[in-house]
Amino acid sequence: MVTAVDAADFASPVTAKRGGLWRYILIRLLLIIPTILILVTVVFILMRVTGDPITAALGGRLAPAELARRLHEAGYDRPILVQYAEYLRNLLMGDLGTTLTDNRPVTQILLQYGSATLELAFYALIVALIIGMPFGLIAAYRRDRWQDALLRTGAILAYATPIFFVAILLKLILAVNLGAFPVAGRASTRVELELQSITNPSGIYLVDALRLGDPAAVADVLWHAVLPAIALGLLTAGIFLRLVRTNVIGTLGSQYVTSARSRGVGEYTRVTKHPCRPALIPIITLMGLQIAALLSGAVLTETSFEWKGLGFMLSEYLKARDFVAVQGIVILIAIIVAVANFIVDVLAVVIDPRVRY
Repeated sequence: MVTAVDAADFASPVTAKRGGLWRYILIRLLLIIPTILILVTVVFILMRVTGDPITAALGGRLAPAELARRLHEAGYDRPILVQYAEYLRNLLMGDLGTTLTDNRPVTQILLQYGSATLELAFYALIVALIIGMPFGLIAAYRRDRWQDALLRTGAILAYATPIFFVAILLKLILAVNLGAFPVAGRASTRVELELQSITNPSGIYLVDALRLGDPAAVADVLWHAVLPAIALGLLTAGIFLRLVRTNVIGTLGSQYVTSARSRGVGEYTRVTKHPCRPALIPIITLMGLQIAALLSGAVLTETSFEWKGLGFMLSEYLKARDFVAVQGIVILIAIIVAVANFIVDVLAVVIDPRVRY
């Protein structure tokens, strides 16, 4: 007779491993909840440190009686704990409030402009991978030579130079002086009018341009995205370059790469193919953190190029001191970062067998 303990002893290692993987994914998924709750609480408290949003936005333009009436209607004259409990209740129902400056639901702002920021972050990530991966491989292969020194210096400059300074240089040189690229905007006026005529637009101009079936519109959208994507992507590209270089150097000295050389594997294959997967693991792990950097850098990039996304609107609402809108945008960014880190953690476990769970 086989007992339960005996049956457990005969359990398949693959089954146990899969069970551990799903348990790890479930734990990481559940950890998103307290992470977002902490971020929401911090943002809520920071927004209340300087007072209520109505006084901050409209205090100098309303009579004291009218200001008091609006404070009472919005509930900002109640204890902060009561306000916090009501805010969490509304948040669970998907209600982030209404902007004070233009009286629009915050969720409408997020839906309208969030897709633009995600599109820009996607372009910037592509630029970072295109620059960081191959140049990181070159720097590793030409280690301690002039190519390596030049690329490492370029990587340091890439992530040390402020984004707004890079954006200004790109605009002055490539857009204003040479006229090779548009100065600002996500598309030309003609293309924007065409994109707005689409039924149920996604807000992602590239997708909507593809739906139009107009190659000229697609080219126009991509051409407007070049300079903003480079300005935002260079920051991450410098980090990727140094990370790939470090990991590939370590991989090139490993035993299986040396064995590949003894088997007569070509130099190109030995350098590009064998070290690539190990070098990708830390990049994927780091990508979750870089999502936060891209979204924060999008504020400066979108403002510089008048790319009307969440970063652009965040700067506008900050100038107007519309804390309700600012709070909603910051919370959405925090949720995106938390979910992105969860996805990256799962990918790292799947790709890297050394990760324990």
